[in-house]
Formats: sequence, C-alpha cells, structure tokens
Amino acid sequence: MSNTDRMPKVDPVKLKQSEVDFIKFVEKQNLDRVRKLQTLRRKNLITVSLLGLGVLSIYGYSIYSVKQENFLDDFEVPATTTE
Repeated sequence: MSNTDRMPKVDPVKLKQSEVDFIKFVEKQNLDRVRKLQTLRRKNLITVSLLGLGVLSIYGYSIYSVKQENFLDDFEVPATTTE
C-alpha cells in the first residue's frame, strides 16, 4: 500500500465546529453500537453454554441409566425341544 492510496491527514485546527461535533456524534454512535454488540455476544455465549450443558447432561443421564438396566442379565436361553 503506497502513500497515494491513503487518505490525506486532516488538520484538526482547520475543522469547523460543526464538523467536530459531527465527528463526536459519529464516535458516540459507534461506541453505543460496540456496547450493544458486546452485550449481544455475551448473551449468545451464555445461551450456547446453557444449551450445551443441557445436551451434555441429557447424554450423561442416558448413559448412566442404560448402565443400570439389568433386565437382560438373568436372561436364560430357552431350552430347545427335541423330538
């Protein structure tokens, strides 16, 4: 990237008061937008964590309950009849 591709620097002394006010307004809007996005991201992470925890707990409970089942442990092979 060469220097000709860049925007020229602005001298703050040459700016009008209305331009300075507009810059401050845009900066304030940008900060508000960033705060909202950070809050949204935090809420999304909490939601994903809770959903993941729910899925893992259901999976863990399923594995635990299947290990406790013993209805096939005393299964006897049926006697064959011979004729």
